Formats: sequence, C-alpha cells, structure tokens
Amino acid sequence: MKRNKMIKFLRWGLMSIFVVLISIAAYLHQVLGGTKAPSIHALCPFGGLESLYQVFTTGSFIGKIFAGTLTLFVITLIVAILFRRSFCGLICPFGAIQEFFARLGNKFFNRKLIIPASIDKPLRYLKYIVFVVTVVYAWKTAGLWMAPYDPWSAYGHLPEGLESVWKESAVGLIILVITVLGSLIYDRFFCKYLCPMGAFYGIIGKISPFKVVRNESVCIDCGLCTKSCPMNIDVQHSLKVTTAECLNCQTCVLSCPKAGALDHQIGNKRIKPMTVIILVVVVFFGSIVASEALGIYQLTPASLKTGESINYDEIKGFMSIKEAAESTKTDLKEFYVLFKIPENVPQETKMKDISKVAEGYDFDQVKASLEAH
Repeated sequence: MKRNKMIKFLRWGLMSIFVVLISIAAYLHQVLGGTKAPSIHALCPFGGLESLYQVFTTGSFIGKIFAGTLTLFVITLIVAILFRRSFCGLICPFGAIQEFFARLGNKFFNRKLIIPASIDKPLRYLKYIVFVVTVVYAWKTAGLWMAPYDPWSAYGHLPEGLESVWKESAVGLIILVITVLGSLIYDRFFCKYLCPMGAFYGIIGKISPFKVVRNESVCIDCGLCTKSCPMNIDVQHSLKVTTAECLNCQTCVLSCPKAGALDHQIGNKRIKPMTVIILVVVVFFGSIVASEALGIYQLTPASLKTGESINYDEIKGFMSIKEAAESTKTDLKEFYVLFKIPENVPQETKMKDISKVAEGYDFDQVKASLEAH
C-alpha cells in the first residue's frame, strides 16, 4: 500500500507539471504573441480533429491550427488505441485541474456528490452529442467556431484579463467556473458530460486490448475501488472494466488494499500501475520528440518573410486581421503595411470585410502584388 501511495503522488506530480507547462505556454502566447509561442488551440489535440476535413480537402489547416496540432491528435489517437482514455487520466491538464479541485473538496467536505443513475446515465451521452456537433460545425465552417464556448480556451486566455475573456468567450468562462468550482463536490464534471475529445477517445478505446480486471477469488468486496473512481464506475461489481468512461487513471487499482484483486491487463498479460504510467508517458512524449526530429511538430505559423507558401484563400475566407497576422507569423503593424490595410480598420475585422470598412480596398490586388514579390 505504501508503494501504491507513492505511485499516486507520482501521478499527481506528473499531472501538476503538465498543468504548469501548459499554463506557462498560454501566458507566453499572450505576452510574446502567436508568432513566438503556440496558442492554447494549437496545443490541444482536438484542434487536429477539427482541422482534419480542411487538411484532406484543401491541404491547409484552419486558423490557429498547425501540423504539430494534427501530430498531437495522431499521437493521442495511438495512445487511445493502446491504453484507452489514458490521455484523459494521466496527461490532460484540464482533467488534472478538475481532479485537484475534487481532492480539495474531499478534504473540506469529506464527501463526494453522487448523482442518481437515472439522471447520470443519460447525461453521459451528452458528450457524444457535443462531439458530433463540434466536429461537424468545425468542418463546415473551417474554423474554431466553438472557441467562445470552450472552457479550456477561456482558461488559456486568462492572462489577457477577465474583462477580455468575458468579452470574447463569456459562455466558455462560465462553463470554466462551473467546472472548476463544481469539481469541489463532483469530480470530473466536464469529462463525464461535456468533453468532446473524451467522447472520441472513449469510442476509440473500445478496440483497445487494455483493461482493468478483478479477481473475484481474491477480492474482499471492500468497495474502495468504486468509492475512489473519479468517473463513478462500479468497479467492485465488474469482472472487467471496459467501459468508455474509464480514464485509466490508476486510482481503483492503487486504492485496492488486497494484492492481486485488481490489475491492469493487456491481452492475458497483467501490468503493474507504474509500468502503465511509464509506457503511456514514453509513447506520448517519445512520439513528440520523434515528430520534432522529423520537423513535423510545428505549433506556430510560418512567416511571410520566409518565402513559404501562404494560403491566401484561407486568410481571406475565415480570419480576422489579427488572426491572419498570427497565422503568417507577422508583426501586426507590419501586416497592416504588407497588406496595405488602412490604420483605421480594427484588427478584429475579417479580412473579407475590409472593403466594407475601407472603401476601394481590393484583397485580390494586394495578393497579386505580394505573390509577384
């Protein structure tokens, strides 16, 4: 049990590091700009899925999404195939934040809220509806249309200040506050009911050979496994935990007081919790290192000055002036000059609407001039 407790602390330590790193990245993006530090959207694998249709049909990415984001998506897909929703339970910073607040709530209130099964079970399907709607609209609009409603996006933009976040994504901020404070009494609320990526990993994870197994002959029916599960899975009365709700967070196995009663298993081979954590971390970060070595882990935009190909149709069709500047890794003031945009045109103006604000502006003429040079 002492070893299991140490592994629990190790897991929480790793998840804390991921939260800190992603928070620093979000801060640097606001301070240094999108040309030098990746946005919270570029660092989220869901952006890769949102951009998938655009990549296959046009060969380009939607705004704020890059090759590295798609690479992250593929890596997490591999992790899901091998280890189910391990990204959710061992790496995802937003899941970690919810879990940390849940532990604080347990300390203060010494109880966990359990929603009746008659309400909880149908609500679990809500995340699959969110998944379908967000992906379909992302593919249809070729943009991050969900950003104003995304609590993770709201978190990543907190360095801009609450007033700015409220103005741009009030709904996302409200969901963020409800999720974080709600976690004090009800663990992993967003993961259970709203997370589209969790829904996707749950579906993919159904083909994974990885599972938690319970040995009835050894189990003492203490119920600690079920009580400790952040997803409220009834582990105590399951021979095999193969539900799409399982995060592979290790909590049930590490909370079990009887050796051999609960184990992780791939095929017929049983694996220790520490080994599982190491394998997931190595596969995830090892793949990132490999993709960086191959030069495909790009999370910030290419510059207009590099001579690299710029997708003008994407810039004109879906981006504001500010987004287009970030997308082309160009200083905002310099972008105004390069694209001959009058200074009185607000940076939030869509590129396609500049002519409505500045009479006589011709994007195609500017494009031809830039391509000629």
